[in-house]
Amino acid sequence: MGTTHEQFNVGGMSCSFCAESIKKAYSRTDGVEDVDVSLAHEEVLVEYDNDLLSEVEVKDTLRDLGYTIRDPDKAKRYEQQQAELADGKRRLLLAGGASIVVAALMGWMILVMGRFESSSLVMDLVTLGLALGTMFGSGRYIKEKAYQSLRRGIFNQHVLLEAGAFAGLLGGLLGLFVFPGFPTVHFFAVSVFITTYHILSEYTSLIVRTRASQAVQGLLDLQPDTARRVSDDGDVEEVPVDDLDIGDRVRVKPGENIPVDGEVVEGESTVDESVATGESIPEEKTGGDTVIGGSVNETGALLIEVTATGEDAFLNQIAREIEEARAMKPGIIQLADRVLKYFVPGVLTIAGLSFLFWVVAPLAWGAAPNVQRGAFAALAVLVLGYPCALGMATPLALIRGGGKAANRGILMRSGDAFQIFPDVDHIVLDKTGTITVGEPAVSEVVAFGADEVDVLTTAASAEAFSEHPLADAILEFADEQDVEYADPDAFGSVTGKGVRATVASDDVLVGKPGWLSDEGIDLSKRADDIERLQGRGLTVSGVVRGGNLIGLIGIGDEIKADAAETIRRMRDADITPVMITGDNERTANAVAKEIGIGRVMADVLPDEKREEIGRLQEADHRVAMVGDGINDAPALTQADIGIAIGAGTDIAIESADIVLMGDRLGGVMDAYEIGKESYRKTRQNLATAFAFNGVGVAAATTGLVHPVFAMLAMVLSVSAVLANSFAGQLLSGEGVNTEFALDEHTEGEREDGRAAAD
Repeated sequence: MGTTHEQFNVGGMSCSFCAESIKKAYSRTDGVEDVDVSLAHEEVLVEYDNDLLSEVEVKDTLRDLGYTIRDPDKAKRYEQQQAELADGKRRLLLAGGASIVVAALMGWMILVMGRFESSSLVMDLVTLGLALGTMFGSGRYIKEKAYQSLRRGIFNQHVLLEAGAFAGLLGGLLGLFVFPGFPTVHFFAVSVFITTYHILSEYTSLIVRTRASQAVQGLLDLQPDTARRVSDDGDVEEVPVDDLDIGDRVRVKPGENIPVDGEVVEGESTVDESVATGESIPEEKTGGDTVIGGSVNETGALLIEVTATGEDAFLNQIAREIEEARAMKPGIIQLADRVLKYFVPGVLTIAGLSFLFWVVAPLAWGAAPNVQRGAFAALAVLVLGYPCALGMATPLALIRGGGKAANRGILMRSGDAFQIFPDVDHIVLDKTGTITVGEPAVSEVVAFGADEVDVLTTAASAEAFSEHPLADAILEFADEQDVEYADPDAFGSVTGKGVRATVASDDVLVGKPGWLSDEGIDLSKRADDIERLQGRGLTVSGVVRGGNLIGLIGIGDEIKADAAETIRRMRDADITPVMITGDNERTANAVAKEIGIGRVMADVLPDEKREEIGRLQEADHRVAMVGDGINDAPALTQADIGIAIGAGTDIAIESADIVLMGDRLGGVMDAYEIGKESYRKTRQNLATAFAFNGVGVAAATTGLVHPVFAMLAMVLSVSAVLANSFAGQLLSGEGVNTEFALDEHTEGEREDGRAAAD
């Protein structure tokens, strides 16, 4: 017994106020020691004393607040998300239909019947029915949340909405049964409109979250479902991977994904381990070497002994890292929600004081208590206090920024990215596939006693039948240089070392310098050239013809054309660039020096990348992480802003807040500038919205504000926010785009990028 950690995937969260409500509820629960809430990924991590609380009681707190706990099974969780989306759509259709009918009735009353306040009894009863149906039908769940929040002393957006909705309902009932002068239809209309608006905002949020991420399941799908298990007698049977035990042996053919973490017992092959390391050049594997589940076996057959299964397997560890990082990621409270923290109780207090004033103050000048005016004032304060424009201020600025980003090939998937980016002071970049292209390519050809074309022709002919990625790089470079080469007369591959071939009657060797030395080739005179190429982080292949070294070919991962310029822009913005990579220190430092990065973290494993991000955050830095591979996913999730290269893996893309379509690195700073501008628009919108709300609430305390004028003020405030958000954009001809349009526009590019990565 003692401290227990429970992690839940929670449905029903729509804004950071929801996250704050959950935190407050747990902070007032005896036995809860700590709680972390991730709004972006709808996850709650609770640390509690199991001597004082049971798991059921911990879950009941969430359920009492009106949130749902989704099934741990990812497939079932997805089904639940789809069901929630269907329920949200149904609520919105019903509430939206009621709003349309009420608006039509009001228009008919004012424009056709020529009445401003008075209405017929039939119209009053129809709008009453629509108000009750919307509030207690489609909007019933909001009342349940508001009640549970109030019961715990939590004042949030649900409480304020219901205060406004019930104010409208009460005002309409007073007009219907007590005060004939009250504008009955208008008050009932307020109840319908603000409930519908809230349902719309929550449904929009739900769409974004449901579309977002089945990333962890996609990660685990990389591991094959079955494996060929080899018995001690040599018999082979195909079994589910889940049935394998440590010590079992499995056979993996060339071109297949390795199903488990293990150790090579027999065979030699090159293995693409970019799933783990992110590095583009495959590793040579032979007896005694370790391999990672999900890696691709490229050239030879391997017999592998299983060393890890279940939760200890690499891919499962990465999945767990992502889930933990999501739950523990530093929470961000949107600017609007920080203000609403005080705005909600403030409006409720002013409404109550307004009523008391008009009931008590007249006694001071010898008049009778003005209950009607007090009620009118309190109700008008609550109606005008519902922050419709305030609620739209941030989303509209984000839509504007999202559209501008879309025009530049940037998908802004998280509203947090707009708010946080202006405060980012460190940007951590993965190397392979982020700073570099991510594929081996010939960087330099050095010739000795022959010209470069001769060296390249000899190497390409020798490598023509090879399937090794380095051979592909040589052949591709030869094609680019229009070098003509013929197939070898004889060919043989030495796994992990190089090739030997007969080209135009000459014996040719192409391979690692160490292997060439073992073959009796004297490299002593060319040691400086080899060291220079290796110092640049290049893989060196020597080309030997007729027993003589005729040249060296340096193969590496090319740096992107805009990398150095992007790093310069970071420095100009007072942002510190940091490289983090699983590659060796020499290669990493060579790349960093070329583009101007001063801080390098090399030989870093995936879980260590996340830890390094966490250390920077603990030092009070705001951190953005840029990456493209599976090994980057935990760090992308941990960072304040995760930025994925769109040509990278799905798991990286789904773990990120921002996606750069294609592979242009300069999009990082484009996104920074757009985020900074959008946050400035957000603050302008909030100031505009609060100006209307503040003036409106103050005027409402007089008891002289008509509900129609209150709604007109809401319309004007929304119009002002809309104008500030989009007028300049429309006048400049940029247009208004959204992430949905971007998804359609760039899907082809994204598929092309993935095909290239594959």
